Amino acid sequence: MNMKYHIETAWENCINNIVSLIILTLVAAAVSIVSIGILAPVAFAGYTHSLFQLLKHNREPKAQDIFSQLRLFLPLFIFGLVVFIITVIGFTLFVIPGILFTIIMGYTCLYMIPIMVDKQYGLLDAIKKSISMVTSSHLSDHIIVFIIFAALTTIGGSSFVGFLFLQPFATLFLLSVYETIK
Repeated sequence: MNMKYHIETAWENCINNIVSLIILTLVAAAVSIVSIGILAPVAFAGYTHSLFQLLKHNREPKAQDIFSQLRLFLPLFIFGLVVFIITVIGFTLFVIPGILFTIIMGYTCLYMIPIMVDKQYGLLDAIKKSISMVTSSHLSDHIIVFIIFAALTTIGGSSFVGFLFLQPFATLFLLSVYETIK
């Protein structure tokens, strides 16, 4: 897998659409914060859809795109709730099971949202497809993609300004990889 190509693709799309990406990221963050995280997964799905449109059709992201995937609210809410409960139990028992569960879920569901948005798959089918994608071939490439994506979102999440610039870059990087392997 050509990581340099995916990083350059994400970078060029970020630089060429920086203002609209900042607005889109601000709206997604505002929706997530105002809804106390309840709408965060569906807002991220809309965010992903908008960045897909940028990547595939060079369509400028729009703030209203955040609400374009509301049909995914119930499955993503239930999934998020189950993952949250299991993670809390893992951290309550011992810290290590919680950390391991979080890493395993993050890796196996790496492409879940892009698959749900792109192919209109249901939750379980998207999870199965994502697991299939990250375990079938080029395992080391997917691990590197996961590490880069996780590092970018973690570093971006450490500051507000970092979030505004690194979240679109990380998402575009992930979508660029997804586009080549789907």
